[in-house]
Amino acid sequence: MQLTKDDSGLQEEAIDATLSAMILSASGWRAVFAPDGNEENSGSEISLAHSVIVAVAAKVFADYVKKTTSVARPALIAGMDARPTGKSIASVMMRSLAAEGCAIRWTGITAAPEIMSFARSEGVSGRAQGFVYISASHNPIGHNGLKFGLTDGGVLAGSEAKLLIEAFRSFLFKPGRIEKALSLINGAEQALIDAAYDDSPRVKQEALSAYLDFTREVVSDASDKAKQEKLFASIKDTIQAHPIGVIADFNGSARAVSIDREFLLSLGVKFACINDEAGNITHRIVPEGETLDYAAQFLEEQHARDPAFVMGYMPDCDGDRGNIVIWDETLKKIRPLEAQEVFALACVAELSHLVWTGSSQCDENGRFVDEVAIVVNDPTSLRIDVIAEAFGAKVFRAEVGEANVVSLARKLRGLGFTARILGEGSAGGNITHPSAVRDPIDTVFALLKMLAIRSAGDKKGLFEIWRDLSGNVASYKDDFTLADIITTLPPFVSTGGYTPDALLKVKSTDHAALKERYQKVFLRDWEKKKEHLYKQYGIVAWNAACYNGIEERLDIKNFGEAGRGGLKIIFVDVQDKRVASLWMRGSGTEPVFRIMADAECFDLERELIAWQRAMVIEADNE
Repeated sequence: MQLTKDDSGLQEEAIDATLSAMILSASGWRAVFAPDGNEENSGSEISLAHSVIVAVAAKVFADYVKKTTSVARPALIAGMDARPTGKSIASVMMRSLAAEGCAIRWTGITAAPEIMSFARSEGVSGRAQGFVYISASHNPIGHNGLKFGLTDGGVLAGSEAKLLIEAFRSFLFKPGRIEKALSLINGAEQALIDAAYDDSPRVKQEALSAYLDFTREVVSDASDKAKQEKLFASIKDTIQAHPIGVIADFNGSARAVSIDREFLLSLGVKFACINDEAGNITHRIVPEGETLDYAAQFLEEQHARDPAFVMGYMPDCDGDRGNIVIWDETLKKIRPLEAQEVFALACVAELSHLVWTGSSQCDENGRFVDEVAIVVNDPTSLRIDVIAEAFGAKVFRAEVGEANVVSLARKLRGLGFTARILGEGSAGGNITHPSAVRDPIDTVFALLKMLAIRSAGDKKGLFEIWRDLSGNVASYKDDFTLADIITTLPPFVSTGGYTPDALLKVKSTDHAALKERYQKVFLRDWEKKKEHLYKQYGIVAWNAACYNGIEERLDIKNFGEAGRGGLKIIFVDVQDKRVASLWMRGSGTEPVFRIMADAECFDLERELIAWQRAMVIEADNE
């Protein structure tokens, strides 16, 4: 690949337009890479302007790793999800990294949790100093992007990602930027690129092995192999007595070539899947709403054939999030779980597991004596606060963004907290420590543990622990199902993150100013609605909170303090109990403004989300 500015046809304006269309955040750098700008384009080519962007991004990350690790020729693990433009981006990225003197270990198609756990493992041995991952997560097929990390098992923290973004922008504003980028693309030694591709099958197997070992540690909450084996042997014995089947709709994602099938079958779980050819993306990528219908239909077919099949999941393209469908024994039908519902179940399972293992000290009632935290993003339902209170745990919130949640959890661990379970409830799935990324296999196993770890002698099983702490003794039965567990969750209703009600297009680019105008509208409307809200729902007051990075500030007086971060209005009743909330924030990875309502009953959620939409639209039009 030898390009010059003249024969490439590149124009300075094309670089500026390409850069302005990119979304740069700690969660990833994303754009529509399809040359025609169509986000649903499934072609594999990328524009020359995007090639320049990728080359520069790889160069500034190589510089960052060298400076951070003091390694002159760092080894970087590189991989991609299953999107069609991944190979074209990889070709440019690898050449730029090689030109900067980096050793490249190419995994090919790999799930995000897989490459991150592999980087963690190789970091311990000193065989890698970081990773680059080509992905746009749940965005439509024409999108793609880059994620960067070192070897701590996750993407760069928000503060570090900001430094990388600044270096990237700085480079692209310098004179001669196109020529410098082309020199990176043209400057790589072809033999190094060929060697990386040739070695890919071996590297992929190493990644799978490291990921499987790490997942066993995460699920068991034990680094000791003997303890892991004891737990998994117990789960396997229970599943033999009470068969469980799980289906997956891989939708051509990177998880189609990961550990899922092997791990589940090794424990006696029955497993069946569809759309399991990586890259053959057959329907919408985001695992929300009607997209889950494919998994639901397949589960219905498998359940009719074998009633042991009671659960299924669908991951997004990079396989770091996934949502769940179940056979609901109460309703006698298949149904998808809401994202907030999935996270709540995972929290109940992992907190119960902490009690069961005894790794956190509890009082005679089974409530935590140690400082135990659940770390979530700002739109996560207030349902989590009720769950935490039952266990004696505390809830901490950060701004939307996996990196923010992970960073806050790390800070809390440094302060002496146990932060086993964390995540973005509004998006479903969970992050289970020591993992630092969402992972649907961990979510599936959280639910499997609730079903499989049962009472033995005087020792309570996971559901029994939750039953007693939540006061749901009457709902318990020995042959309980997932539906029985779900009925014990606190009854909150949240606006789905990908429903039409939750998405707005706003004209305002200054989100702090938008929120200040919104405050005026809200205060006016509150005076009109407060009597109705009290009589109908018992709401007597509200307070506002903002979320920026890992910082939560309560009782703010100026809504504009939220800036581009999250703004939440929390409603309380006469007992000062939090019963509902409104939330807003502009997306950091998509060109949309998100809003949400969360309430203890359906009617209130419906009323609040309609009110929220009207207020934001009015504030945007002022």
